[in-house]
This record gives sequence, structure tokens and C-alpha cells, in this order.
Amino acid sequence: MSHLTRFFQNNHQDKKSGQVKSLTQHVLYWQKLTKLIQPLLPQPENWQVACYQYGVLTLTGENQAMVSQLGYLQKHYIEKISQLSEFRELQKIHVRVRESATKPPISKTSKALPADAQQMLEHAAQLVNDPKLSQAIQRFASIKKHSDENER
Repeated sequence: MSHLTRFFQNNHQDKKSGQVKSLTQHVLYWQKLTKLIQPLLPQPENWQVACYQYGVLTLTGENQAMVSQLGYLQKHYIEKISQLSEFRELQKIHVRVRESATKPPISKTSKALPADAQQMLEHAAQLVNDPKLSQAIQRFASIKKHSDENER
């Protein structure tokens, strides 16, 4: 009985490694296709082939304007790209926006307001008739005070 259990465990592992190999081959193929079509697409943009199956090419780009341009002029680009032997069956292009790989850094340190500005905010909060606005101004002034205290 234990021999049968090991047999099935190995079989399951082979199935997983086969799926990983298949996925790896797809990614390598899509990277190759990306290099082929990059010069044919609107520039400057770092286009990536996300998928190519059944005559449908799925591309991603980071710039919304470039993605829109490619989608709008799809027929033109299908004519250009389908001249490559790898894309003879190309019928449609799907274009998606992807998140930028290099996001601008978010600054966690903020410059503290001068003490007189904090006092002016607190005074303004007392003069405002709207209770929610008054509370928001007070919170803003107190956050700046706490950030000053935490930095020391």
C-alpha cells in the first residue's frame, strides 16, 4: 500500500513540474515575440506581450495614452505585425495598462509646520462654524505636532 502512495505522490510532483515547464516556455515565447514587435509599436513605450493565442495578441503598456493610441489604430498595427511569420494568424489586439515597475518613491517624512502656523490652524479651527471642518483642521494641526515630537 505505501508503495502505491509514493507512486501517486511522485506522479503529482511530475505534473507540477510539467506545468511549471509549460508556463516557463510560454513566458520565454512571449518575451521573444515582445522583442520582435517592439519596434513596430508606438514609441516611446515598453510594450510587453502578455499572451498570443487563437489569433489574439494581448499587449500591455504603462502609458495610458500609448495604450489608447494602439487600441484606436489597431487595424493599422495588425497589418504591420501580421507581416511577421510568427503573427500570420493575427486577427485582434487586446491592449491593457499595466502598473509601472518603477513607482516614484513616497516620502514618509514631511516638513513640520512652524509653531506659529500650527497656532493659526488651531485658532482657525475655533472660528469655523462647520464642526466637521473644524475637527479636520484641528487634526491636521495636531498631526504635524505629533510628527515633530516623534522626530525628536
